Amino acid sequence: MPGPVVLRGVYIFPNGDKYDGEYIQTEEGLQRQGYGVHTTSDGLSYHGNWDGDKMNGQGKLVHPSGALYEGEFVNNMFHGYGKYTWSDGSFYEGNFNENRLEGQGTFTDVRSQVWYGSFTHKAAPGLKFKINL
Repeated sequence: MPGPVVLRGVYIFPNGDKYDGEYIQTEEGLQRQGYGVHTTSDGLSYHGNWDGDKMNGQGKLVHPSGALYEGEFVNNMFHGYGKYTWSDGSFYEGNFNENRLEGQGTFTDVRSQVWYGSFTHKAAPGLKFKINL
């Protein structure tokens, strides 16, 4: 038995959000499925894959402040490998677990100094400073 037909189009939500991409029609209504861009009325945008009407797979989330996350999503959360860049230009690249920095990664500060090691959401004991000679 074939699955639902994936359609493509633009949908404007009642709150002013806009979705431009692939979707399926279910009994409950439109469900984002496949690749699409969702932009909120306040300027937050997600460009990437959807599954089950949630951000799942590879994507990019851009905040109005200029901060951005590029990487893996699972059920609307940063989960897996990714890169988060703050609006000041500093960034973390490594593992995420349910929106938290968790596991091996590197943090590059605003002066391009690189710190690497194991991150555990609010702490990063034993980080090492990378020296380029």
